[in-house]
Amino acid sequence: MQPVAPPSPRARRMLEAPDLSEDDIRLLAQIASGVSAKDAADNLRLSARTVHRRLRQICERLEVGTPIEAVVWAVRRQLI
Repeated sequence: MQPVAPPSPRARRMLEAPDLSEDDIRLLAQIASGVSAKDAADNLRLSARTVHRRLRQICERLEVGTPIEAVVWAVRRQLI
């Protein structure tokens, strides 16, 4: 039997789940439903500025470039 190679750094990042709060997941679910950031802010009773800041923080934590990529990340892990 051959030894199994360790997962690549990218594969490890894909398997590791950064700490996303329930609020983060709710925000991503709003974006996934197609509402604008302003409407998501209204729905979650936040300011539009707070929504944009939180989306940026989520993207940084997940190491993705856009909120849509963050939504895809969450969908693939069945978080939303």
